[in-house]
Amino acid sequence: MTDYIRDGAEIYRRSFATIRAEADLDGMPPEVAQVAVRMIHACGMTDLVTDLDWSPDVVVRAREALRAGAPVLCDANMVAAGVTRRRLPAANEVICTLNDPSVPGLAAKIGTTRSAAALELWRDRLDGAVVAVGNAPTALFRLLELVTVKTARLIGEADVIAYHSARHGRSIARSIAAPYMRDGQIEELLLYPLTTETTDHPGGYQGALDDFYADCAERLAAHLDAGRTVVVLAEGDPLFYGSYMHMHKRLAHRYPTEVVPGVTSVSGASAVLGRPLVERDEVLTVLPGTLPADVLAEKLAGTDSAAVLKLGRTFGKVRDALAEAGRLDDAWYVERATMDAQRVAPLKDVDPDGVPYFSMALLASPAERTFVPEPAPAVTAGEVVVVGLGPAGRPWLTPEAQEALAAATDLVGYGPYVDRVPPNPRQRRHRTDNRVEAERARHALELARAGARVAVVSSGDPGVFAMASAVLEVAADFPDVPVRVVPGLTAAQAVASRVGAPLGHDYCVLSLSDLLKPWEVVADRLDAAARADLVVALYNPASRSRTWQLPAARDILLRHRAPATPVVIGRNVGGPEETVTVTTLGELDPAQVDMRCLLIIGSSTTRLTSQGTVYTPRRYPS
Repeated sequence: MTDYIRDGAEIYRRSFATIRAEADLDGMPPEVAQVAVRMIHACGMTDLVTDLDWSPDVVVRAREALRAGAPVLCDANMVAAGVTRRRLPAANEVICTLNDPSVPGLAAKIGTTRSAAALELWRDRLDGAVVAVGNAPTALFRLLELVTVKTARLIGEADVIAYHSARHGRSIARSIAAPYMRDGQIEELLLYPLTTETTDHPGGYQGALDDFYADCAERLAAHLDAGRTVVVLAEGDPLFYGSYMHMHKRLAHRYPTEVVPGVTSVSGASAVLGRPLVERDEVLTVLPGTLPADVLAEKLAGTDSAAVLKLGRTFGKVRDALAEAGRLDDAWYVERATMDAQRVAPLKDVDPDGVPYFSMALLASPAERTFVPEPAPAVTAGEVVVVGLGPAGRPWLTPEAQEALAAATDLVGYGPYVDRVPPNPRQRRHRTDNRVEAERARHALELARAGARVAVVSSGDPGVFAMASAVLEVAADFPDVPVRVVPGLTAAQAVASRVGAPLGHDYCVLSLSDLLKPWEVVADRLDAAARADLVVALYNPASRSRTWQLPAARDILLRHRAPATPVVIGRNVGGPEETVTVTTLGELDPAQVDMRCLLIIGSSTTRLTSQGTVYTPRRYPS
């Protein structure tokens, strides 16, 4: 038996030790580092740590929540399956709502993916739950409601939360941040003294605002001088036409400052509109609606795409400027983008009465290049590609094979092999029995003649005791159908890799099956290979109905090989039930071998080390 680790606990121990030696965990709290190690163990990416962010007490809170019986909410079944139930402290429920029957309808209703829509079913379970999002970014975006993870953490940690508002006292920024705020935080309402009204301030409108910003800055400075952390909320991005900029200019040079970027109103409006703003070398111009009408018209006429912000009372002027620039028919109106009350309409159809400040005019990428017309159905020539899947799952699949499978319209093959290819609803799957190779090949060629791109799948390499020769033989009747073969990793190579390099010198590959050739031919070839001192890889060594061939083959080999000759038995290599056994020709037990096995019988020079490694030297004695 070859020497490799079978104990799960030991595998974890060694993996974690390797990760701690290779990953840069310095600067992480110990409990966060533990989480990081497990994340790297799951994905194999030691540089993952550079992308991690966390709240200082996230692990403590998660452990407390789990001990209190909180559910674990997962966005995908893959994530849910990865939760080790026996380690949960309170037999916590692990929930994934992705397959709930109501999810497809929800996704269609709110215009998002199934992963994101599935989160709607969490609403009554979300408070206090532990959430694991590992597959779908749309689910994460839905969960965060356009608030970045870092922003949410800073809001929760802050001593003081400051936000601007008009004289009505309502703040959109605060309403967005409210789920991330905690009890006991100090709130500073920065109430504008005026917005569009007139004023008797000696400095006029600008003077009144300058005094207001100066007063707000000093209020926040008082908190900062007292050692308190202050978060100033801003809709969209803080440094994009935001009120925060006036605080930044007055405080950033006096106190340590960090600006966390956000999604701009222009980006949000473009996403809601569902049209690209600019592409390739087009120019995007962003304008405030407060500019003079003639300036607006000039700039709108000279750009490819544009966003005009701060509509409200300027809407009529902006509409006239678009008309003067000859762009009114292309303009869109977007109101309260990404919010519950969002509205999208052609700008020329919008009633000026009631247009709010939080709205904008958009000129998207020129209309004739925005959407590509659906092409007429193309008449394509079909083909057959015989694809080697390798001995097991996706890690054994070559990039060329992946490309061929992705391009196929139809998959044809023995049922278990077809099942190894992940389902794709645009592809048709044709599963057949293992004993109808000629019929399977003919069916594939007929599909290709009708225009299909057919992938005929084989385990291992399709040219080694597999479908490539069967397809090519039948293809003589289909001279108009192109056939190509995409190689795969063979079972012999896979088994050899598990023990070292037994195929390091000359070797031959034989099938012990006598279903397609007489046993006398098999025996003669085996005898010749043994006399030639070749390493032998034996395919199809046994089955339920073929039990005597392997003992007979062993006897033939023993005529020319010593009983101590190393023999490798690989079963289901790469699969979940993989076993690899190293024995000798004299001790080979045919009862251990079935159809899922491949045997490698060494030559006179093949060596077995004390560590269980098997190799055949490249140099042969003279």
